[in-house]
Amino acid sequence: MSFDRSVKIAPSILSADFANFGEEIRCVEAQGADWIHVDVMDGHFVPNITFGPSTCAAIRPHILTVMDVHLMIAPVDPYIEAFAEAGADVITAHVEAGAHIHRSLQAIRANGAKAGVALNPGTPASAVAHLLEIADLVCVMTVNPGFGGQSFIPLENKVAELRAMIGDRPIHIEIDGGVTSLTAPGLVRAGADVLVAGSSVFKGGSVSNPAPYGANINAIRAAVA
Repeated sequence: MSFDRSVKIAPSILSADFANFGEEIRCVEAQGADWIHVDVMDGHFVPNITFGPSTCAAIRPHILTVMDVHLMIAPVDPYIEAFAEAGADVITAHVEAGAHIHRSLQAIRANGAKAGVALNPGTPASAVAHLLEIADLVCVMTVNPGFGGQSFIPLENKVAELRAMIGDRPIHIEIDGGVTSLTAPGLVRAGADVLVAGSSVFKGGSVSNPAPYGANINAIRAAVA
């Protein structure tokens, strides 16, 4: 998984048809998705329950691009190895999820995945200042995590602050929450290069009619071009 700062669209399967993940992933990749984003929630750190390592392992053979696993769980460390073994290319843990986020990022890298660190909307960019030598990705939440389809929280200034902190380090800035063709341009101008989009990609389409997925992806791409 080589590094580049081109804008990548990462559809979240949280908005896909849960009964048909394999085909949904194949369709959305065929329609232009760059990464596949998997939102893991535990009903404890966030108020919802979604997927575990077994689901990730089941969908891994269907993913030809990048499997981007976002752990909205606490504690994180006991599960890192399982998600790495399930085939995650990127594993992101929340800075708020435990007292030892540096150790979590070390463990992610030790298990062969790229290490991401996520920030909730109320957490300042400075919370990751001392993690940049061990992080491969910083995820800025632009909704409060737990559910898809929430309203966007404008945090472009936070993204710009992170971009300045990162400098020339090979670290992605990912945005998760409320990304549409309207919100994406300001985020990319501020320095984001990975855009997680759930409902704004999957709306209007299905495995029997995947063309809207492509149209939705292309609308976001065109907006940030």
